[in-house]
Amino acid sequence: MATTHLLTPPRLHHPSPSPAARLRATASLAHPLLPSRPGLAAHHSRSPSPRHHRRRRAMSVRSSLIDPDGGALVELVAPPDRLPALRAEANALPRVRLAPVDLQWAHVLAEGWASPLRGFMREAEYLQSLHFNCIRLPDGGLVNMSLPIVLAIGDADKERIGDKPDVALEGPDCGVVAILRRIEIYPHNKEERIARTWGTTAPGLPYVDEAIASAGNWLIGGDLEVLEPIKYNDGLDHYRLSPRQLRNEFDKRGADAVFAFQLRNPVHNGHALLMNDTRRRLLEMGYKNPILLLHPLGGYTKADDVPLPVRMEQHSKVLEDGVLDPETTIVSIFPSPMHYAGPTEVQWHAKARINAGANFYIVGRDPAGMGHPTEKRDLYNPDHGKMVLSMAPGLEKLNILPFKVAAYDTVAKKMAFFDPSRSQDFLFISGTKMRTFAKNGENPPDGFMCRGGWKVLVDYYNSLQAEEVTPVPV
Repeated sequence: MATTHLLTPPRLHHPSPSPAARLRATASLAHPLLPSRPGLAAHHSRSPSPRHHRRRRAMSVRSSLIDPDGGALVELVAPPDRLPALRAEANALPRVRLAPVDLQWAHVLAEGWASPLRGFMREAEYLQSLHFNCIRLPDGGLVNMSLPIVLAIGDADKERIGDKPDVALEGPDCGVVAILRRIEIYPHNKEERIARTWGTTAPGLPYVDEAIASAGNWLIGGDLEVLEPIKYNDGLDHYRLSPRQLRNEFDKRGADAVFAFQLRNPVHNGHALLMNDTRRRLLEMGYKNPILLLHPLGGYTKADDVPLPVRMEQHSKVLEDGVLDPETTIVSIFPSPMHYAGPTEVQWHAKARINAGANFYIVGRDPAGMGHPTEKRDLYNPDHGKMVLSMAPGLEKLNILPFKVAAYDTVAKKMAFFDPSRSQDFLFISGTKMRTFAKNGENPPDGFMCRGGWKVLVDYYNSLQAEEVTPVPV
């Protein structure tokens, strides 16, 4: 059941009213083993040449709220003046075709969401991520990395590559996207990867069916050099702000706290209640200008989730209708694919927001969870996600904001925080029930969602029904 949650204070760090003292307090949150460094390369079998190192060096970030993992944001898009030479070089290299999900991961890496990673994982990085949910830096420090970011290839690819040190990566449209350098090819044990990531090998895991089951038996890792910023030309690219762009926007707005809220569903008034209440609590703690990062996931999602274009239109209506304040809210797309891997995946979601400059992360019931694919129960304990985040190595500098349940108050006729003393007055409207309302053209209770946002959903499901009854030309 999809529910929302109320802020409780176990890991909040109370700022001083003094801006200087507040900055000192924020700086003290940083993990002591995370100094500034350019990236993850020390254990690789080949070292980057000085020329390539200079070209793709990690850049410093001005935002004072929270440092990127590893101390610097690692961005892997080549300078524009390198493009002709890179295209010529790519023409002489063996090619590996990226599936749509692979392209999304290349996007994640290119913009620095996975800093300090410099490309698809080599075997040492993969094993650390898979078994420890962390990667150890050359100086002994740790960064959280709970999901392996890997690229699978088949036997024919491996044979074609042979002993070549570099390969060109081409997108689903066959255009060259990137060059992967100083490659390492190693076995892809799918069963081990699935078992350790999801805690089960039961059939029906959406990401496994989409991206792993039919993937090749080898993984290829190396240092990534992306030719140009990755675009999808779907009318939504202006929402896809990189970590650097987000940090610049936070600085521009004078944010002294950034609280991130990830979702893959339409925003209802319960979500808005939680986000607005979080801002109120941060103001009470002494922050002067907390900014909300409303950050819907924009990569792969399962078939019955509401598609990204519909969600983005719905989110815009939420701001237009004044449910959230546009002056204190930034809406942006997080390009990562969705695993539905519960407590393991929610660490990745939190870690990526550190790199984007958020120093507070909102977590609720069963984050990144789903129903068990073969049994009538949740795949994960719904409380474990927030518990794991509060203990996860490498996330110590991030303030975790857990919530209690919110639901529809049938007496007040609005979304409100659940009161156990009058539980009979509250109605829990799950995501499934919300979608059923919209599919059937029924209205939810007044106060559940703003009218403009609800109309977007109804129109979407009406369009699906129209497609189902439209005869196919013979």
